Amino acid sequence: MKFTLSWLKEHLDTDASLDEIVLALTRVGLEVEGVENPGAKLAAFRVAKVLSADRHPQADKLQVLQVDAGDGPLQVVCGAPNARAGLVGVFGSPGAVVPANGMVLKVAAIRGVESNGMMCSSRELELGDEHDGIIELPDDAPIGTAYPDYAGLTDPVIDVSITPNKQDCMGVRGIARDLAAAGLGRLKPLAEAYRGAMLDIPGEGAGPDVRTDDAAGCPAFYARTVSGVTNGASPPWMQARLNAIGQKPISVLVDITNFVMFDLGRPLHVYDQAKLVGGLVARKAVTGESVVALNGKTYALDETMTIIADDEKVHDIGGIMGGEETGVSRTTTDVLIECAYFDPESIARTGQKLLLTSDARTRFERGVDPAFLDEGLAIATWLVTEHCGGTPSGVTRAGMPLLATRTVAYDPARAETLGGLAIGADRQREILESLGFTVSADWHVTPPSWRRDVDGSADLVEEVIRIEGIDKVPATPLPRAPGVAVPTATPEQKLERRVRRAAAARGLNEAVTWSFLSQAQADSFGGGAWTLANPISEELKVMRPSLLPGLLAATERNLKRGATSVRLFEIGRRYLADAERPTLGVVLAGNKRARGWQSGKAQAFDAFDAKAEALALLSEAGAPVDNLQVMGEAGDAWHPGQSGTLRLGPKTVLAAFGMVHPLTLKAFDLDGAVAAVELYLDAIPSKRSTGFMRPAFTPPALQAVTRDFAFLVPDTLAADSLVRAVKGADKAAITSARLFDLFTGAGVDSGMKSLAIEITLQPGDKSFTDDDLKAVADKVVAAATKLGASLRG
Repeated sequence: MKFTLSWLKEHLDTDASLDEIVLALTRVGLEVEGVENPGAKLAAFRVAKVLSADRHPQADKLQVLQVDAGDGPLQVVCGAPNARAGLVGVFGSPGAVVPANGMVLKVAAIRGVESNGMMCSSRELELGDEHDGIIELPDDAPIGTAYPDYAGLTDPVIDVSITPNKQDCMGVRGIARDLAAAGLGRLKPLAEAYRGAMLDIPGEGAGPDVRTDDAAGCPAFYARTVSGVTNGASPPWMQARLNAIGQKPISVLVDITNFVMFDLGRPLHVYDQAKLVGGLVARKAVTGESVVALNGKTYALDETMTIIADDEKVHDIGGIMGGEETGVSRTTTDVLIECAYFDPESIARTGQKLLLTSDARTRFERGVDPAFLDEGLAIATWLVTEHCGGTPSGVTRAGMPLLATRTVAYDPARAETLGGLAIGADRQREILESLGFTVSADWHVTPPSWRRDVDGSADLVEEVIRIEGIDKVPATPLPRAPGVAVPTATPEQKLERRVRRAAAARGLNEAVTWSFLSQAQADSFGGGAWTLANPISEELKVMRPSLLPGLLAATERNLKRGATSVRLFEIGRRYLADAERPTLGVVLAGNKRARGWQSGKAQAFDAFDAKAEALALLSEAGAPVDNLQVMGEAGDAWHPGQSGTLRLGPKTVLAAFGMVHPLTLKAFDLDGAVAAVELYLDAIPSKRSTGFMRPAFTPPALQAVTRDFAFLVPDTLAADSLVRAVKGADKAAITSARLFDLFTGAGVDSGMKSLAIEITLQPGDKSFTDDDLKAVADKVVAAATKLGASLRG
């Protein structure tokens, strides 16, 4: 919710400074997200007068101007068709930055003629869409004055975050009410805030023909017409306020409805009376009906949605957006002003079904003030007659607003017992009454009509504490039970902590990416099982089937910003058809080792680096890495022949590792090779609980023995298969086996390769004899022979 400081002071009589107001807003629960001075970006632009305008000697469409911006004449080349001697406009001198495109103005030669800055259009200064000519100011505009000062663009814009329960603060007046209750000034009466507005405007004749046939969706439908209006541009003060909060002024009739919505939190709608056939009715839609909304899109309606229609067709999605066909235009002369109350739940469901958001929907689904229909309609009517002329009719009131009051029994002592702050009863009564609550002598509190969120005494404590100041609540430590605290972390949480520390210790940087992907990114990893019905955007509509897309996107951003080595990991959830799966993802890109006088050329990551990371992290996770098998390829997103899976048995996949497929990299705009790992944390077998005692350290009494074997094997045989077979040849004696050499070339037949394996033998109660070692060697050779290997001579 945005508003300007001067706009706030239309409702709040205060001498508080901007800093004091910002602090008070956050203190009462309206967190300030930012304060912006819209004139700051225009500080270098000044009011200037064109002294003379002569034709450019080298270009028919350019003129050479002599411009006075308060420091004497300057020569400026200008192509605007309305540039002429005597015109007063806005001048940007050399050094100024054009807001629309970020261009820094310089002294430059344009077609051979020196130009010292530029005369500016509205679009260039981001003050509107007009770009056919330069800005024209009144002849009496003071030359040399900073344009923001002249145009009143020095009014700070405050942006506050409104929580869902504070529907009363979806208008500037509600925010002013909270600040007044907090002691920052006086809340002006509505008539004073609108400076003489008539809150009870008499009309001529009967009101328009409107009714509600949907008492649940639209309990109250008030309306009146104004005949003989002139619809032009809205007054400058109204345009300035709407522009300041990012709302584009359209016409005075439309701007009035937008202004009242942001000022008072009361959405309205105006219809062009000439485009209606018969009366208007609020009713449920009929399946098959549709409407073209003001955003130009067609929406199919169903029987659950509240709409407003005339005798022929639908013209409004009730409480969300009006229809294009009956919208007002510059030729409109008679209007019907609608001021209705719509059920919040019905509005929310309709908006979700249609995937349609609007400022009106945001307010109606939170709950607008049902008692503010007559006043809202009167203020809108007064603004229309003040700025458009015309004659208003009487008011038609169809239905009844939901004004049922509820009373809450309240004990002032709860402020301390529940909120932790002792506040006197009289002060609590003062706070509640300043917020619009009615407090009886025996402390039965009735909330105002604009506070539908207040339901019990805890809500009243919240109101009292936030206005008195949550910063006044003393910090009181909770009592601590004696003894050692019982561990509360689950095994899954402990596992994630271990692997997170291990990944960071190995030099990986933790990343946190979106759980949502675009459809194209999900398709690169087999497609997503879950698609959001109401996504944040089309680029974030599919729940991720893998952690790698987010990490690859982060890698692409880092590499394009000059990073030479990217090592990222993330712990999160994959969303598969059957369940959410806890996963650790790793991406390695760029240089593994930078070039240097010792290392030579820079080295890139390869599949073995990915495998090493996978095994190291699995080891930290407690997986039995010595028993894992490398089997198959990781999937379509991975490079064939340069990827694999680590499995505990043929079916239990603990990890996928290797190089990412080039087509996948292309989808993420990545050049070069990228290695990756995915650890499936829920597949890692948990350790059996054996208490907290570690087994005693019992090093072997005798020294281990190593032996080397070199085998000729077919080049299609995986080294892991040979190592596994050799290690299992004598499980009692052989404690480990590892590959230490791979050779092809001279002395090795084509289609064959030489694999050298070192085995470690650990004697038990006595040392190995030569016969013992020969027996083990025979078993090793026999196991290798079964795989087609032969001992190399």
